[in-house]
Parts: sequence; structure tokens; C-alpha cells
Amino acid sequence: MANPVPITVYTREDCHLCDEALDTLERIADSEGVEIEIDLVDVDDDPELHEEYSDRVPYVLVDGTPKFKYRVDPAKARMELKRYA
Repeated sequence: MANPVPITVYTREDCHLCDEALDTLERIADSEGVEIEIDLVDVDDDPELHEEYSDRVPYVLVDGTPKFKYRVDPAKARMELKRYA
């Protein structure tokens, strides 16, 4: 079995777009049979991250590469995760 795909999501508490992004990523990974490992990073816990990402959450990196900002496009996420299937 392949290693899980590392996904980093810059987020904050009570962020409905962040919740939607996580749901979309998990749903698509399940449907494609791709194991993912999500690392949630709360931008409000670090002044530098808050400065950089405060107005841009969720900000999603797949395998270390920025892929989505604000919303995860399901079609693009499916294409991206299929690369790891």
C-alpha cells in the first residue's frame, strides 16, 4: 500500500469554508481509494502564520504544493488525488 498523501490545511476555528474543504478532500480521497493524512494548522496560533494566511483560509497544500485557497474544487481535487491512486 502506498504512503498516505500529506495534505496541509491552514485553518482557523469556526471556519465553515475550512470544514467544507476538509469534507471535500476526505470524501474524494475515499471515493478514489487514496489514503490521505491531513495536518491542520491553526493560523491564529502563530503570529507569522496569522499575518500570512489570516484572510486566505482555508489554504491547502497537497504533498507540499499549494493547490487550493478558500474552496476546494471537487473536480480539481479528484484529478490531483488520482495522481496518487
